[in-house]
Amino acid sequence: MERIIVWITDRRNRGKIGAGLLGLAMVVIAYAFLRIRVFRPAQSSVNPNDPRQAAFDLWWSGTAEDRAKLITSRDKVCPGAPFQLPAEGYIGLYYGDPRPPYSADHRHQGIDIFSPTPPNQTPVYAAYDGYLTREAGWVSAVIMRVPSDPLHPGRQIWLYYTHMADASGTVDFISPQFPRDTHEVFVKQGTLLGHTGNWSGDPLKPVGTHLHFSIVRDNGQGGYSNELIFDNTIDSSRYLGLPVNYNCAPVVPACDPNPLCGSAYLGAGGG
Repeated sequence: MERIIVWITDRRNRGKIGAGLLGLAMVVIAYAFLRIRVFRPAQSSVNPNDPRQAAFDLWWSGTAEDRAKLITSRDKVCPGAPFQLPAEGYIGLYYGDPRPPYSADHRHQGIDIFSPTPPNQTPVYAAYDGYLTREAGWVSAVIMRVPSDPLHPGRQIWLYYTHMADASGTVDFISPQFPRDTHEVFVKQGTLLGHTGNWSGDPLKPVGTHLHFSIVRDNGQGGYSNELIFDNTIDSSRYLGLPVNYNCAPVVPACDPNPLCGSAYLGAGGG
């Protein structure tokens, strides 16, 4: 203890002490920032009276029977809709959803279908015919090129499926027939692509077992646009025949001949 006191009181060590205190202060500030942004996301965009938020909370705290009532089946394609729901489960986050971890300034780019099972049990199927690619660096995702949009013939679109891996990101649940660095493999609607997982891409942000599905715009050069940008995506409601837009969706979406309401929140890709 005496040596420590002597070292601290030595003027020659003041620079080191100052640098150490500054470093400690930065660590404390960073930790406080992470607690606010990661562990306690802002709730300003959540309406506590919204029955869909109550259902979302029930999904995590309820019984198996409670969860069963929230599941949208994928047994058949909705009448008049070209796509089939790629996985069975609870559609808990909708297209354009502003609820955390999203916000009004960064809305959800697709739909999240939460599984009532542990990882690697709920199957994921191709929503439509297309050409599948799995980039070499992709842990949990595949993307399918659809040369002609069934609702806008002549427009090329892409179907993105992700979170098909375990929480560590070391074990993926994608079908073995689609190894990394797979390109342009034709698959038909209903082909098994893999199983849902809980890989979030960030160990500080754990997620429940689910599939994120989105329709991505072509970049104009025959490739896909950045799916993380909302305006690069397209609402899937009319493609699925299900009202899955945040401004239109009920607690449990079901087949609807007019799935897009007048107040639907749409990006540049439309719907």
